[in-house]
Amino acid sequence: MALGPALITVHLDLPDGQRRSLQAPVGRSLMRVAIDAGIDSIAADCGGTCSCATCHVIVATEWLALLPAATDEEAAMLDMTAAPREPGSRLSCCINLSAALDGLAVRVATTQY
Repeated sequence: MALGPALITVHLDLPDGQRRSLQAPVGRSLMRVAIDAGIDSIAADCGGTCSCATCHVIVATEWLALLPAATDEEAAMLDMTAAPREPGSRLSCCINLSAALDGLAVRVATTQY
């Protein structure tokens, strides 16, 4: 019998003050997991191609060392976010979930248009 993908838990603090804890399959992007769960505050206008910066999240400090460094492309997109860039700013489309990220906590950036 084949087993499905391993699941981890990720926590998203939303702009409205709510915290959503999601079960997420290892190997998916944080953006895709959030979109699939109906998190409206992550627009993901480009569909996850790192070309719009509408999936901006701020990763909790204690998790930053477990993420690979942002690529030059991601860093350039982070310079164009609608919300101010912060030390833990990342694009959720560029965060690929692994077993090491079980319990990951991020705050979804507040975007005002």
